[in-house]
Amino acid sequence: MSSQVSAEERAALAESVRALLRKRSTSEAVRAAMQSDGRIDRDLWDTLCAEIGVAALAVPEQYGGADASWAETALAVEEVGASLSPVPVFSSAVLAVTTILASEDADAAARLLPDLASGTTIGALCWAGSTGWSVPGVSADAGLLSGTAEYVIDGESADVFLVLARSGGDGHITLHEIDAAAPGVAVTALPVLDPTRALARVSFDEAPATAIGSPPGIADRIRTLAWAMLSAEQVGGAARALALTVEYTSDRRQFGRTLGSFQSLKHRMADMYVSVEAMRSMSAAAIAAVVDGRDDAAELAAVAHVQCSEEYLRVTGEAIQLHGGIGITWEHDIGLYFKRAHADAQLFGQPHEALQSVTL
Repeated sequence: MSSQVSAEERAALAESVRALLRKRSTSEAVRAAMQSDGRIDRDLWDTLCAEIGVAALAVPEQYGGADASWAETALAVEEVGASLSPVPVFSSAVLAVTTILASEDADAAARLLPDLASGTTIGALCWAGSTGWSVPGVSADAGLLSGTAEYVIDGESADVFLVLARSGGDGHITLHEIDAAAPGVAVTALPVLDPTRALARVSFDEAPATAIGSPPGIADRIRTLAWAMLSAEQVGGAARALALTVEYTSDRRQFGRTLGSFQSLKHRMADMYVSVEAMRSMSAAAIAAVVDGRDDAAELAAVAHVQCSEEYLRVTGEAIQLHGGIGITWEHDIGLYFKRAHADAQLFGQPHEALQSVTL
């Protein structure tokens, strides 16, 4: 559990992930993976799972996991967000795992979690409909799934889909498991704003699926964890965007001086730093609330989604401007962070939708 992991162990975990990504997830490697089958770096994913156990962190020990907590998983998510590595950490180690845990279905956990924890199986969550995450795009009737799930993260690479579906006339949400290669399942790669995160459309045509436990409020529980963990990714990306900006302005010269020596630019980067640290504090508060199972976890996760989305957009927007003309070119990585910031803000509900769930 979280209380059993010391600060030194957490720091060592973060450094291990960071060192591996620094070595294996260079700009060239990220861009190559964006063009590969499934648009992920499968070799890097296998290494993260085998050498560090990234996919197993939040999985209970009885299911082959490390029995840590989401706080430790968030450290890995933050480092992946900093490098923009196209690996299924968020889709499989976060969304798929939390969906199974939220189901409170011991049989499903025993069946699915060991392979997810080892990384040999990649899971993906099917949820959003054509209008977003408020209503699932798939319906379930007599064990058969029909309809279309939009914006499925890493859907092209998934081995198993976990599907939130509408059931019955009252629209009750139920959870289902289905093999990605099952009859009646079709996966279509989607064009994306953020090329470092693959999204797919998954369609079901009376596809036979296995029902999993669906306690009341399961979708809300998944959304709470998703927003909290997404904020950790946003912190990592914003911090890296700031670092790239400081590096560029320290090297680039204008009027016989480095850009970073101009007072007005120093002030702007100082403001960026304040934004990143504010994001870090809000994200940590949301994740801690989730880990501790507090009553205000959902509210804090929604606040984290609003604040971290807005600040990530602001930091990367400033970074683009401070990079000048090179910032809008395909060759420079800062543009990838700008796109990630815009894409992240839309996941699981836009910030203005999250505000509606916050008690003022």
